[in-house]
Amino acid sequence: MIRRGRAEGWLKEPIEGLTAWATFHGVVFNGIKIGPLPGYEDRGSAVIAKRNLNGDIEEPLMTIPKELVLSRQNIELFAKSDQHLRELLQALGDFGRTTRGAVLTFLVMQASLCCPDIKDIGVHTPLTDYIKYLPDELLPTFWTEEEHELLEGTTLRSATRAKMNSLLREFETFRTATGPISWCARYWWDEEDGLLTFDDWLRVDAMYRSRALEVPGVGDAMVPCIDMANHASGHATAALYETDDDGNALLELRQGKYISPGEEITITYGDDKGACENIFSYGFIEDTMSSAKVMFLNLDVPDDDPLRPAKIYVCNTAPGFRLVHKEDTVEWEGDFVWLVVVNEEDGIDFKVRQTVDGEKEIQAFWKESELNDASKIRAYLEKDPLWEVFQLRAVVLMQGRVHAQIERLHVVGSPEREGTVRERPWHLAARLRTLELELLRKTAEILDNKRATLLDSETIQRYLGLIDDDDDKGDEEEVDFT
Repeated sequence: MIRRGRAEGWLKEPIEGLTAWATFHGVVFNGIKIGPLPGYEDRGSAVIAKRNLNGDIEEPLMTIPKELVLSRQNIELFAKSDQHLRELLQALGDFGRTTRGAVLTFLVMQASLCCPDIKDIGVHTPLTDYIKYLPDELLPTFWTEEEHELLEGTTLRSATRAKMNSLLREFETFRTATGPISWCARYWWDEEDGLLTFDDWLRVDAMYRSRALEVPGVGDAMVPCIDMANHASGHATAALYETDDDGNALLELRQGKYISPGEEITITYGDDKGACENIFSYGFIEDTMSSAKVMFLNLDVPDDDPLRPAKIYVCNTAPGFRLVHKEDTVEWEGDFVWLVVVNEEDGIDFKVRQTVDGEKEIQAFWKESELNDASKIRAYLEKDPLWEVFQLRAVVLMQGRVHAQIERLHVVGSPEREGTVRERPWHLAARLRTLELELLRKTAEILDNKRATLLDSETIQRYLGLIDDDDDKGDEEEVDFT
């Protein structure tokens, strides 16, 4: 439906008309305009200065009335006067009460209101017309299979697969919940003439995911006009978004910033986000990005671990670890790693207990202390005399995973661009492979050094039997730390 609306024009308006829409609905522009940046038209629209702007004295560059902010709270208000929207949200239950569920449902509803084949449903709002100005972002969920193959060896490959599976589950949930509603069955789900498809769910997901901002006092939301601003990190970020005492959204130039006429005014989508997440959520990598910044490498509990089923059952953390590039080093985060490296003889135990309603559940213990949250196991390990041993096991485990990822990237190499592969996905995949390989190599070097340091510690030496309690050296033996 949305793809058709873009092609036929009933769900697409030229960006030049956005100023008129904004003015009509009470949006205030101060010394700025929205449109393509000369010389960078391929990047879509931008917020551009119309005159000299001084961040030390400038009033807000934009003021967006609070009722135009597409948040869960405002959607609930819209639903009070729109019985069809209210019907949808109620049918969706818990999903309809989440910000994501409410926003995606609202966007589908607004697109349906614009469709000439759908009659007598919903209430037209200012945001019904606003979505006509939103561009179609080329996120990885819209890449072809040939383009996805370019991601082999990168963390974006598994992230995209997981996202597609998640979106499919969401869509099936949406269809199952709304199918019994008469007008949904008629317009959306009719076997012959149904208008709504999985492609529509992909498109509203892309609208929301690529434009959602964490608005102070509101939470995740789409903010018309402000969400047209492009990203720049660090000192290049020109403006910040905020809310005033009345709840209106503001775009304010940073203090000390001076913008000349015709220059772009940027915001940050999050300076800490890595290359993978930038492509995943926004469809680009910043030109100045010289590091992948953040990577998540998945892990699994080894098949030969007798505690594997219990560990998987109690695990409430992401199954892997996160690499974070900070200045000249790489740090890692991941409570799952500690759960993998401890064994029964170390002190971890699992017991089956019966709940008050008669159900059975597995409870984890560390040396008789109950682990209500498996993510807290590190706190116990840090106090254990064998803490350095656990660290060494973790380092060895991560070394193996990092080297495996490096090998995968080496196998993939630098694929040639096939005729059906578009320029942008090919370029982004190539940059991501380069950035992630560099971060992995740096991580491998740091882990090698950490392993060497730990092997020299007295605790490890004693654990290996290289020295006894009388400081006598014993014979060296190999120990499997995995």
